[in-house]
Amino acid sequence: MSVRILGIESSCDETAAAIVADGREILSSVVASQINVHRKYGGVVPELASREHLRQIVPVVREALLQAGLNFSDLDAVGVTQGPGLVGSLLVGITYGKTLADSLNKPLVPVNHLEGHVHAVFLEAHKTGQVPELPAVCLIVSGGHTVLYDIRTEQGTRAEAAAHLHYHKLGQTRDDAAGEAYDKVSKLLGLGYPGGPILDRLAAAAGSAFAPVKFGRIKMKGNPLDFSFSGLKTAVLYHIRERAEYAPEIAKREAALERGEGKFEQLLPLCSPQTLGLVREFQNTVVRDLCDRTFAAAEQTGATTILVTGGVAANTQLRSAFEKRGKSAGIQTFFPSRPLSTDNAAMIAAAAYARLRAGTVADTSLNATASLPLT
Repeated sequence: MSVRILGIESSCDETAAAIVADGREILSSVVASQINVHRKYGGVVPELASREHLRQIVPVVREALLQAGLNFSDLDAVGVTQGPGLVGSLLVGITYGKTLADSLNKPLVPVNHLEGHVHAVFLEAHKTGQVPELPAVCLIVSGGHTVLYDIRTEQGTRAEAAAHLHYHKLGQTRDDAAGEAYDKVSKLLGLGYPGGPILDRLAAAAGSAFAPVKFGRIKMKGNPLDFSFSGLKTAVLYHIRERAEYAPEIAKREAALERGEGKFEQLLPLCSPQTLGLVREFQNTVVRDLCDRTFAAAEQTGATTILVTGGVAANTQLRSAFEKRGKSAGIQTFFPSRPLSTDNAAMIAAAAYARLRAGTVADTSLNATASLPLT
């Protein structure tokens, strides 16, 4: 009989609930986004995020049950994100999950948000029958995280749904995450929030537009598998400040955003060729750096599989670069679908299944851990 787990995700600015059977079959997946709440601030406001989670958690879970055609009594366990993330946001999901699991007398399974992103890859790989072989190098890249892991399992070379995975951190960002850099550069250019989707489309639209600046490769002292994007963001800032011609078009785009005209089709005509060229060069630099360090990690560990997951994994150029480089190097590259790349609860339920099979359960003393390590 299938093990049906309700997953709850509330680590940042999405309130999500999903039901997954046996760590593989998604029976339902519901995500309530807070983008419109945080857009005018250019980033997530923790207090507002917590309030929105309080407002959304009950209807989101009810909708997940409705879509799956199940009742609370049909659940076998509840999986909740314990961390990392915003403490206030995490506490909303954890408190709800603890109360529900206790009232149903069902196991409560704590899940690391980053492990959820790893399982997002395996969820869809099981559908196609192309399960990634382990050991693998995994790049988790989002608005809050940019980190490389070596992933292995005691079960051999296949990451079955019940497999308990082992993680060794190879490198991480020393300052801004890649997605955070996208958001900050987008704000500098008057292109709104979130920055990743709009910059990705504008970079593609740039074509052969003149590049007003060329950014060098990002150099790291110490661990060559670490990342840093703060300097790149600052380089964009200085470039804009030193050239008065950017100011009028930035003002026009900011006015358009104030009118609610923030769609790609509305902003593209307000972007000069030099702005498009700047966006393209920024994205080229980010993608190149993520790709170079990840494949260097694969060479260092001898891995023949690379997993790329997290919100930035939805980036079109990033996917294309990894697939092209992977084919050339004889390394298989795997991504989740775009809906499963961003924060969702299906990945939490899938990770909870593996943790449950490994005997990882919690009681009502479970608390949020903002900087929970992945081990």
